[in-house]
Amino acid sequence: MQQIPFIYSNSIKWRLSRHLIFWLLWFLFQLLLYSFSPSPALQQQPFLHRLIITSPETLMYLVPSMFLAYTLMYLVIPNLVLPGRYGWATISAVVLVFLTAALSAVLSLTVIDYFRHLNADKLSPLVAREPHPAFYIQFGVAMLAGLRGSITVGGVAAAIKLMKCFYERQQAALMLEKEKANAELQMLKAQLHPHFLFNTLNNIYSFTQEVSEKASGMIMGLSQLLRYILYDCSKPLVPLDKELKMIKDYIQLESTRYDEGLDLSIQMPKFTDHLIAPLLLLPFVENAFKHGASQVTEHPWISLAVYINNDELSMKLINGKPATVNNSNPGIGIANVRKRLELLYPGQHELVINNEEEMYIVNLTITLATARAQVVKTVYHATDQEIQLPHH
Repeated sequence: MQQIPFIYSNSIKWRLSRHLIFWLLWFLFQLLLYSFSPSPALQQQPFLHRLIITSPETLMYLVPSMFLAYTLMYLVIPNLVLPGRYGWATISAVVLVFLTAALSAVLSLTVIDYFRHLNADKLSPLVAREPHPAFYIQFGVAMLAGLRGSITVGGVAAAIKLMKCFYERQQAALMLEKEKANAELQMLKAQLHPHFLFNTLNNIYSFTQEVSEKASGMIMGLSQLLRYILYDCSKPLVPLDKELKMIKDYIQLESTRYDEGLDLSIQMPKFTDHLIAPLLLLPFVENAFKHGASQVTEHPWISLAVYINNDELSMKLINGKPATVNNSNPGIGIANVRKRLELLYPGQHELVINNEEEMYIVNLTITLATARAQVVKTVYHATDQEIQLPHH
């Protein structure tokens, strides 16, 4: 679309250029037309003189032309023609054409007629004026002349607008096809890459079993973590048990770096049938390691407690941090979690973060749905679509 920016670009510079050139060409066309067929008082004048005299008249006739062109281009075509409301589009176009002709007739019989008589008096004051016909005849003739001009400019403007709209739609359709093909390719890659990744991890795991039990355990934990992120997290909701197990695996992977130097306290429910949006709790745990345990040189510690009371999840996460480090801006991860909570659990969550001198405290409560309630909700919507009540 940017190959011909003068025609198709929507930037202010190119749009103004297009409109100015269009109306300049229309003005010159009308000026030449009026100059070649002037009023009787101007017929004896040189052609260049006729051009100068008829310029104001031609300029005034641009007003009704612009009225019709812009109402067609920015009201009728986008709101009626493109959505397929052709009946209303036809009626609207006819009404606008007659309104434009009426506006042209009013200008012709008032302002323009005044200037014509003024020029006629200056050029040939001794020429006797012919009596004017009745007003309705004058108005009818002026309307016919306005109809001719308005149909011309309206047709040209509408044709240009429709050509541009159809071209943009064609380009959008081509772009959509290209994006669809690219998405299919990426999906194919996504199906191939995890298969290769897990096979590779399994091979490394089998080799490290004989070399280092600790390394093989880390590889197995990483494999389980990646499997959960790649396969389970594509769903809008996941079992809370799986989410909590993934957090345990992540904590185990991170804690191996500290040997026995990390003081961990973890409390989680043994079983729950609740559902939660995937990867909603992990950023807080990541933050505890990144800005807490990894920054503390002596006695790093993390305390995580997750409770379920009826359908409400409560998480309290506390981690130590050095007093000299101000963790007031923990990063983009927590900001993204705040946005996700607002979108996924509006009015059903509460997040309070306290940044103390030597510790970082996160208190989060979320009202969760249960797997049983989700099944009932899905069945209800399905049956609600299938059952049709009898008409009385």
